[in-house]
Amino acid sequence: MPDFFGHTLRKSLSAVGVVCVLFSACSESDFSSDGSPDVVTEDIQAGIEKHIEIQSNLGKGYFLLPYEGQELKLKLVRVHTEYLAHLAPNRHFACVDLASTDGEIYDVDFFLSGDVGEMEVTETTVHKTNGQPLYVWKQKEDKTWFRLPAEDATPDLLGVLKGEDEFDFFYQIMLPEMTDASRMWIPFPQSDLFQNVEIINIQSPVKHQILEDKFNENKAFLMDLNPEHSGGTIEISYRVKRTERGVYADETRSPEAFLRPNRLVPDLESFTKIAEEVIAGKLGTLAQGRALYDHTIDQMAYIKYGEGWGKGDAVYACDSRTGNCTDFHSYFIALARAVEIPARFAIGASIPSARNEGGISGYHCWAEFYSNGKWWPIDISEGDKCSSLSTYYFGHHPANRIEFSRGRDLVFEPGPVSGPINFLAYPLLEVGGKMVKPKVEFSFIRKIENL
Repeated sequence: MPDFFGHTLRKSLSAVGVVCVLFSACSESDFSSDGSPDVVTEDIQAGIEKHIEIQSNLGKGYFLLPYEGQELKLKLVRVHTEYLAHLAPNRHFACVDLASTDGEIYDVDFFLSGDVGEMEVTETTVHKTNGQPLYVWKQKEDKTWFRLPAEDATPDLLGVLKGEDEFDFFYQIMLPEMTDASRMWIPFPQSDLFQNVEIINIQSPVKHQILEDKFNENKAFLMDLNPEHSGGTIEISYRVKRTERGVYADETRSPEAFLRPNRLVPDLESFTKIAEEVIAGKLGTLAQGRALYDHTIDQMAYIKYGEGWGKGDAVYACDSRTGNCTDFHSYFIALARAVEIPARFAIGASIPSARNEGGISGYHCWAEFYSNGKWWPIDISEGDKCSSLSTYYFGHHPANRIEFSRGRDLVFEPGPVSGPINFLAYPLLEVGGKMVKPKVEFSFIRKIENL
């Protein structure tokens, strides 16, 4: 290991979202605290992209990486811009997704040294394969960090806070160029049995309306925008108190309402056939639900590559056997409903457990199914990433989360020209009636320390 890991990590870095890769993932390193960073994240991104380009040219189009006795041939998928970090003078960090020729995704940690335009990679480590962590980062009493094998990690190092959590959550939108009258629908998280949500502040160039999706009991902010608002920023700040979700009763809705199909979670004979084969010999809906949960883990791989993933398309998930959390849970929900087990979807964000502030890499989603008069929370994609937590995620959602909305095919009035909203985590912006994606960033500051 390089000796620069022996220095102290600058306290201010905890406020930088890019550092979350060091602290929240499934040899030793530390960093000095001298000086103010004169390198911005764009410089680090340029440095790592240049390195990958040069090495790919040398590898005849592939980034070659030795791993477990073989040489991987990899293509760049994306640089995690939210994880880029200036660690100390001339010391930098980057996390990159690379895809192999057989479609496997490798999350690779890079440490770099040097000034702007002259950065060189000093260490390259495979951190995750298809979303499954090989190690986590743990902080010692002297505030330095070291790698800990994933199999030795405690739940809090693998993203799980039990009991309760409290934090301020910041939802920031950077508006793109808008050449026509525009409308934007933004999720408005609601309080329920497991979370209490208060609005701290709304910074926006325009006023808003609050709309309701009655079937799913969601709310959303509606903002009318014009070209003059191009390049502006909207930020909504929340105070969230959240408790761990276990198995619970909910008599506000008939469970049969959650047997009906959605546009991307259809009622198909193929799902019925698969589900019936999976639950054969299983007595009761609880055992059947667990069989479908295990089947989904066995069948699916957490791979965000190519076209089609991330829409929560159960048919795509069934055919490709890959995707992100939306695809995992859509596949499970389709199978459960096919054998008359009510199931429902929710989406929000997972709050890092091993640090108390900083950026969040994006949305996360989960599901519930109904058995014996109660709803069973599940998180299959997280159970897949860390097998040691697969039993926990069958019946629990940790406290360190915020739920934005629930359900699929959300209907608001007025609603988008494009029709019902597939699911609502990121804002839906229509410019002149056409969908445009704004840039979104999530961050948080925890109010409960030393959990």
